[in-house]
Amino acid sequence: MSGSNASGRAPVTGAALLAFEGAALSVAALQGKFGDAILRHEVVAGDEHVIYVDPTRNLDVLGWLKTAPEHHFNFLSDVTAVDYGGGRDIQVVYQLFSIPHRRSLRVKAELPLDGLEIDSAVPLWACANWLEREVYDLFGVTFRGHPDLRRILMPENYAEGHPLRKDFPLRGRFSRAEQTERALMRAPEDDYIPSELEVGREPQVVEWQETAVRGPAGGGSQS
Repeated sequence: MSGSNASGRAPVTGAALLAFEGAALSVAALQGKFGDAILRHEVVAGDEHVIYVDPTRNLDVLGWLKTAPEHHFNFLSDVTAVDYGGGRDIQVVYQLFSIPHRRSLRVKAELPLDGLEIDSAVPLWACANWLEREVYDLFGVTFRGHPDLRRILMPENYAEGHPLRKDFPLRGRFSRAEQTERALMRAPEDDYIPSELEVGREPQVVEWQETAVRGPAGGGSQS
């Protein structure tokens, strides 16, 4: 790889070039081993290999990338998702890194909006646990076989949907008055995990009630 590339970025050289070429070998090996399960391949940002896989084969592909000695992508640095809106598929994104070979690879699986399910990567990488919970919480993707699939950022009883979806309204699905009312009616279970509620004492509950507030002189009161 010499000279400026199509993106106008500086050429990839040295260790980065070795990593780029090594990842290219992994892509070619994947295409040879899994055939039609590798839907397409692209290079983004000048030096990042991205492969798109059949969602029904994600664990086969990920497992092979992790265990094959000549590739050994043993570190899962992230699981996230992308929603481009307009009714397009949601992309589940796995960012892999091979510590022994010092190369990275991005794996994507595209899911239709009416079929947001894919197998969990927790059996391969324990760190996928919370990462997949975040994708489930914010995008609505269900990970089959996940050991504890529940919301991680929003409350369990959050009823407005998945906040990072492009169809999510900027101010939420409820009016400000409804949001305020729901916040004031929260129960202890909304703010504590089950193990915290079992410590042997009742959680402190502050009762909210309307009180009269005296207005300006001669102005009566308001509630």
